Parts: sequence; structure tokens; C-alpha cells
Amino acid sequence: MNKRRVVVTGQGLVSPLGCDTEKVWKSIKNGESGVDRISVYDTTDFSVKIAAECNDFDPSSFLSIKEQRKMDLFTTYGVVASQIAMDDSGINLDIVDLDRFGVAVGSGIGGISTFAKGCEQLFDKPRKVAPYFIPAIIINMVAGQISIRYGCRGPNFSIVTACTTGAHNIGHAARAIQIGEADFMLAGGAEMSVTPLGMAGFANMKALSRRNDDPQRASRPWDIDRDGFVLGSGAAILVLEEYEAAKNRGANILAEIIGIGSSADAYHITAPCPDGNGAYRAMDAALRDAKINSDDIDYINAHGTSTPAGDGVEITAVKRLFNDNIPPMSSTKSMIGHLLGASGAIECIFSILSIRDNVAPPTINLDNPSEGCDINLVAHTAQEHKISCAMSNSFGFGGTNGSLIFRSI
Repeated sequence: MNKRRVVVTGQGLVSPLGCDTEKVWKSIKNGESGVDRISVYDTTDFSVKIAAECNDFDPSSFLSIKEQRKMDLFTTYGVVASQIAMDDSGINLDIVDLDRFGVAVGSGIGGISTFAKGCEQLFDKPRKVAPYFIPAIIINMVAGQISIRYGCRGPNFSIVTACTTGAHNIGHAARAIQIGEADFMLAGGAEMSVTPLGMAGFANMKALSRRNDDPQRASRPWDIDRDGFVLGSGAAILVLEEYEAAKNRGANILAEIIGIGSSADAYHITAPCPDGNGAYRAMDAALRDAKINSDDIDYINAHGTSTPAGDGVEITAVKRLFNDNIPPMSSTKSMIGHLLGASGAIECIFSILSIRDNVAPPTINLDNPSEGCDINLVAHTAQEHKISCAMSNSFGFGGTNGSLIFRSI
């Protein structure tokens, strides 16, 4: 069976560095950090007091107060990012077959803030639990709200695979177009877990950096002094189209998705397999799907979370796959933290922009690379060079792995 080609024609994001894609990308290229002291709740009794929040986010021009009250903030992020992506794509919904326009947007955790508030209301009086409690917390509501907003009646799903969520939703949305189930898809991830409950859970499992006195230097992938990741919030959505349809309507084609790979470690609920075999197989599957060789990849946007175990495992897998032809690899999480279920999607946007501008964004705070981290990790400063193909990696709790490959067109 011949697969139909899938291209990206729109991008939208909500991030710790803002919601204007071009401004955010400029900040990323300049190595600016969005990490700071937590502002949304009192951290006095918390061991971790830093995060990458979306402090400048204002949904008022996109959603009414009434609409916002029916949504957890993760859904609000996703809906706003989808509107930015739709505006970027220039799609005229009046002439599109909405039966063939689908939505694939997920979240790693979903409405944790609404869940915590609902528990407090329940312990007070059960009747105080809000009538929109259930629709606000469930993860697929972000895809549901987006489809309702645009009237998209095609495939609608929310894949939930922890920190690989965004990548898997984009990959499976592309598959839906490739096999003819849809012609258009909105795909990505959304997350808002910088809450007391979310932060306490991650902190108590020793996953987060405790560099509270120096927030902007806390996320430091591959550095010998890394002590965990920095939790971030936001959303990122791509508009995917069948290539011929996009070309016929004169769309601005940003990139083509040519490779999709996934695998499982089958090893541990949180720790990656030490030999990197799962990450290796996901990347290898993406290369085989794209029908290209490893030396065709010009840049890797790494998972690179700044955890002691995970960073080294990804290096091991990359070295095994690329041998002596390892392209520049960097972690944009060093600037925006780890957006969990949205991380793979926003990193796809950065990968696509790296192709457009022929620039590998930096890994900031990489002062002293750990043993074995002796490849080009684009330390401190962005690097200009020709990028025709970029790979984006995402790995999640439960041992789930995903890799996507984008190509210029």
C-alpha cells in the first residue's frame, strides 16, 4: 500500500516563553530561560520552589470567561494553541470536508488542578463538587473541545503515554492521513501540572531539580551537576495535511513528516533501560519508516530532560545508532523545562523551525558534560548549518518511546 504524504502547514504553542511562535523561537535560539520561582501558589513547605510557568498567558481574546470556567487550564492551553495553529495554517473551514478533519491531542496527566480542587470540595460537602468536574479533568476533553470549536468530525482521540504523549499523537495523526482516514488533523499535547499536588508528587519521587536559588540554571541536560528536571506547562499543536491537498490550496508547507517510530523498554515504571535499547529501536524504526539512513539526519532535538539516568541513556542509544556520524543534538528543555505530555509536540515545532532557519538551538547550562557526553550537544550557543532532516525524540514513564523525523520540502 502506498502511503499518502503528510505535511505540516500550521503551528501554535503556549509556552513558558510566550505564545508568539516567532518570538518564542527567537528566545530559544538566543538561549533564554523561562524557568523561575513558582508564582501560582505558596511554596514555603515545598522542597522544590521553581518551575517553567506560562505567566504571560491570557486566554481572554480566545475564550470567554464562561468557556474558561468549564475547562481545566490544560484544556485552555490546548484550545488556544489550536487556534494559533489554525490561524497559521490559513485553512478555510467553509470549504473543507469536516468529516475528514480530525483531532489528536493528549495530555500526560490532564486536569490535576481541577481534580485537587474537587477533592477539597468533596471533603467539605459533596454537593460543592462542580458540575463540570468530570469533563474538566478527563484527558480526551482537550481533543473534544478542539473538535467542537471547529466542527471537526473526523478521527478524534487522545493518546496518553506520559512524556511521549505529544509525539505519539502527532505520529498517529499522521498515520491517519497516510492511510486515508483523514485529510487534515490537529495534533499535539497540552499540560498544566505546576500545581501543589503535581509538584509534590514529582518532588517526592526525587525527579525534580532543587536548584531553588538559581532557577534559570536548574535545567542542565548532560551536565555533570544536573539533579533532575524542571517541570513546565504549556501546549503545542500542529496542523497536518495530506500533501496534495495542501499544495492545491496553496498552503505554506513548513515541513513533511517522513518517519514515525515507537517502542517499549518493558523494563521499569520510571527508569529507562540502561542499555538504551528502547530509545535505539524507536529511532531506528523512524529511520526505516522514512527510508533514509542515519547520516541523512542533520539535527536531533533530544528528549534530554536533565535527569541523571535518562540523559546518559539517550547518548548511549544515539551513539549506537549513528556511530561516527552523530549530528548536532540539543535539548530545548534546558530553556523551557519539561512540559510532560506537551513536550514532544513543542519540540516538534522547534525541530521544524530548525529546518526552516538552518540552525540548531542551544543546550544552555551545559558547563561540564558528564562522562560519555562527548558529542556535539550545542552547548550554550546556537549553531548555524544546513538542516534538511531533523529528528525529535520523546521518552516517557512506563518505558514508552517515540521518534519523529521531519524533512524540508
